[in-house]
Amino acid sequence: MRRLFAPRVDLPQGACDGRLHGDALRARIRPQSSPNIKLDLDDRPQKSPRACVIASDPPGVVHLITRAQGGLHDYQSFLHEAGHALHYGGVDAALPMPFRRLSRDHALTEIYSYIVEAITREPGWHARYFGLSDAQAAENAEATVFLETLLFRRYEAKLRYELRFWADFGDDGGTPTGYEEYLTEATGILYASPNYLSDMDGGFYSADYLRAWIRSAQLRQHLIATVGEEWWRTPATGELLAELFAEGTRPSSEQIATRIGYDPLDTAPLLHELGV
Repeated sequence: MRRLFAPRVDLPQGACDGRLHGDALRARIRPQSSPNIKLDLDDRPQKSPRACVIASDPPGVVHLITRAQGGLHDYQSFLHEAGHALHYGGVDAALPMPFRRLSRDHALTEIYSYIVEAITREPGWHARYFGLSDAQAAENAEATVFLETLLFRRYEAKLRYELRFWADFGDDGGTPTGYEEYLTEATGILYASPNYLSDMDGGFYSADYLRAWIRSAQLRQHLIATVGEEWWRTPATGELLAELFAEGTRPSSEQIATRIGYDPLDTAPLLHELGV
């Protein structure tokens, strides 16, 4: 979906090692500076364009894999997965294996992926790395906010459908009832009923995404308040995030929210971020 709606910004060869790791990441969150994070950015035939992270043996071996397709989507995907890679690559090696590798709360690592991806919503980043005017940079940043709003609405509708699916499963064995209606109404995009099973993530991951969206917005607001508007290129941000990454998967996302002074279900920062 990001590829369909993201504004067109070409990704030159090697840009992930340049634009993404220059001043924009002076916040000391640089995957290329971490030898334990193995970057696979090559363009190979039949390589999947979907970016992903494979935390084989964190923090020692973490793979970040992506394939550039062109457009701002490439930057969003890379930074999103970089958040996961930095989290697992920054885990304290002394932690027991379950706290280094196993997630009891997927929302936790998604907080970190969203906060790193949030760099693309900063007009200053667009102006600095794409040579855009202030007006153009603001327009590009606004487009990423629009897409985040669309995705949030999509996942809220997905969760509603999945809750209904499983609530009725004992009686009807699972049907697409509500899938097309909920998602089409939420996004304005036609979702066909026959696709209901292929669009269902295991373990209510849709809820994890929604929780992470809320708490990532809280974390971003916390960074702006404590570090400043240019949190995305300030070393203090990296220091704060490094402390969080070191804890691995031990804390819950709710504990992170409480630690930075928020009620875990306080949606005000997210609503502000999305312009609601």
